[in-house]
Amino acid sequence: MNATILKFGGSSFLHPKDYGRIAGHLADRLAAGEHKIVAVVSAMSGTTCNLKAVMLDVNKQASPSNLDGALATGEMLSASLLEAAISRLGVPAISLNGYSLGIRTNSDFGRASIKSVDPTPILAALQEHDVVVAAGAQAIDQSGRLTFLGRNSSDLSAIAIASMLGEHTCEIYSDVPGVYTADPYLVAGAQLIPEISYRAMLQMSRHGAKVLHHRAVHYAETHNVTIVCKSLTSDGVITGTILTGHENARSVTVAREIPVFSCATLEECDNLCALLARHDINAIRVEDGHGVVICIVSDIDFALRLVALSDTAPVFIGSKNVVTELDSSVLRVHVVGDYDRAIALARQIHERMYPAAVGAPSR
Repeated sequence: MNATILKFGGSSFLHPKDYGRIAGHLADRLAAGEHKIVAVVSAMSGTTCNLKAVMLDVNKQASPSNLDGALATGEMLSASLLEAAISRLGVPAISLNGYSLGIRTNSDFGRASIKSVDPTPILAALQEHDVVVAAGAQAIDQSGRLTFLGRNSSDLSAIAIASMLGEHTCEIYSDVPGVYTADPYLVAGAQLIPEISYRAMLQMSRHGAKVLHHRAVHYAETHNVTIVCKSLTSDGVITGTILTGHENARSVTVAREIPVFSCATLEECDNLCALLARHDINAIRVEDGHGVVICIVSDIDFALRLVALSDTAPVFIGSKNVVTELDSSVLRVHVVGDYDRAIALARQIHERMYPAAVGAPSR
């Protein structure tokens, strides 16, 4: 059964009325001849942070599994709202959440890893409905407990669903049409990149670029799924960037408020970096006034829990900002204390990379 796989991020749902806008787009595509659609959704913008704050206000020591169950409700609500908006248009639709998506993970609550997939539940739903709305960023472990795939990981859900259904393309919608040479909200001369390789995108994502989740990019490359980045505007759909296996790009990224730890010895630094690497967490070793320190760039919440449980006793020395420049195969990392200085540095690097780039991209 052929199906179109689309993912809509939290920036697509700033207001309740946005669910009607997305529903209209899906209905138009069906009317234009598309057969079946699976729409993967993130929580409404800001919901996950609010849910976490409420949970920790109730119990600062809430268990990771308890937190996963709470945070996943944001995507569940979003899926239910989109189902309601689609059904209002007379289109047969159903929403599924982590319990019924056919995705199983390990039990690393907070940032679980996919271990197996079963397309049967989604295929059965598609037999009866034109649109299946899937709650992103969630699955179940081998014991049937709900697991969260990590912050901003609905991309990963969408890529996994595309792969399990045998589809080789997945459309990712956000508030920008694609991948830029820098964050267009911070750097006025940022340029849209029409095509980019999985490897270059993975480097950007692991160092702070927010367009795509780094584990989604890796999963797409491994399972031969092409990612097409798009944006839905009042003028229609804008296609921005296609991930392929070829094109490299020069870029600069800014990761804000990155936790920094110092270790008592180089051996402790090595052990902590090895622990984080085993869990596919991007950690950068740099030298500063504290000696060798470790900056944790990706999957921060999950990483902090690993650090707390580790045999080492690193000392948290504050948060920094990490500016990363990627030029072909060369990767340079700068750790900056002040955020405004980090932005200024990013702009300076970008101007050096693209001296003719002027003017902000249209929003």
